[in-house]
Amino acid sequence: MAVAAEPHPALRWDGRRLHVLDQTRLPQAELWLELTGAHDTAQAIRRLAVRGAPLIGVAAAYGLAMEVARDPGALQSGWELLRGARPTAANLAYAVDRVRAAALAAPDLSALAGAARAEAQRIHDEEDAASAAIADHGARLLAGARRIATHCNTGALAAGGRGTALAVIRALHERGEVAVLAGETRPLLQGARLTVWELARAGIPHALAADGAMAGLIARGEADAVIVGCDRVAANGDTANKVGTYPLALAARAAGIPFVVAGPTSTIDRALADGSGIAIEERDGGEVRACAGADATLPDTMVRNPAFDVTPAALIHALVTERGVAQPPG
Repeated sequence: MAVAAEPHPALRWDGRRLHVLDQTRLPQAELWLELTGAHDTAQAIRRLAVRGAPLIGVAAAYGLAMEVARDPGALQSGWELLRGARPTAANLAYAVDRVRAAALAAPDLSALAGAARAEAQRIHDEEDAASAAIADHGARLLAGARRIATHCNTGALAAGGRGTALAVIRALHERGEVAVLAGETRPLLQGARLTVWELARAGIPHALAADGAMAGLIARGEADAVIVGCDRVAANGDTANKVGTYPLALAARAAGIPFVVAGPTSTIDRALADGSGIAIEERDGGEVRACAGADATLPDTMVRNPAFDVTPAALIHALVTERGVAQPPG
């Protein structure tokens, strides 16, 4: 079995500017954007040029650091702008709160930018290290599983290092070949566009399935386990992830296979008692009315477009973080 190629990084920090791979253009084109501050970073996060809860946090941390390097007086406004860029992912607020706190703790105004930049780099390093630990813990948990179902995108395009759930899949593949069943992830097709792109580059066998087919395929015994990422985990283990995750958890429970969530501890919101308090982002209906640039329905059709759903902790076999495996989570 060939060793999987190392994942393609989704962002690069050159010490002054942040370079991000525009994920809205994949897989057709690899276009890099140069970000310079809070405003363009927030815009890139909102339009999903940068996505994935851990990577959003890293990008936002650098965005705030660049903003205060340009104007130390913009610390508060930049923090507010970035913190509100997307409401569901816990990592976003976690990261910019840390950068703001580090800047405020600087001994004087001249040291503020350096403190912010150092904290952003520290967050980036921590997320990379978390990915490696998640991969190891998850691969040991799922040792023996050879057919893995997943949803959305959880690789290097979504997190530090090799990612979260996809990092576990890569580690399993390196220990013995696996086959992946990837859900397409409507309406923006992160599974079809991004996960398949990463799996193909890694040389990991895979098949793409329509979201509506995933539960039936699991019921037919075509997966040994389901593993997904997470955008916010409440204190009791209830987990928000890309919409379409909850049905997979129900299907896994009915089929008697493990449903596993993988993510760094920066995704855990201990202030939330349970998932009922998680704010679910509702995105523009145009994302659903069109498909691949073409109208998919009548132009005045009312649309519900929640970007996430919440899976109750009772359906989760384990939560894998860089600190180990919580079984059951909470």
